[in-house]
Amino acid sequence: MSGDSCNCNSSPRLIFACSGAADVGEIADRAARVLHAEGSGKLYCLAGIGAGLGTFLENTKSAGGVVAIDGCGVDCAKKLLEKSGIANFSSVRVTDLGMEKGKTPASKDVVELVAARARDLIKGVCT
Repeated sequence: MSGDSCNCNSSPRLIFACSGAADVGEIADRAARVLHAEGSGKLYCLAGIGAGLGTFLENTKSAGGVVAIDGCGVDCAKKLLEKSGIANFSSVRVTDLGMEKGKTPASKDVVELVAARARDLIKGVCT
């Protein structure tokens, strides 16, 4: 994560996930839901960002940390955040972790591998 300041102690960490039609999009989405369920961060609505909804943008800009999980090199989550003026975030791409689009079933082990990488980013957001 870039930037000189953060609000980790007072604001939630937000997780945005690609939920694309490909298997790697499903993996990204499931990994984000695992992180949300365990309390590592709050799953937040990427569609709200894409729609330019004020509350979503304000909450994201004031978050204690933001992590985007993208399925493939199209980087929809990352690009939507950037397009919306949100620059202070970390990202992980499923295909950068050895998974191949169209050939990687969303198994529990694969989802956990992605969740572990994102978990490391969330932990490191304000170190």
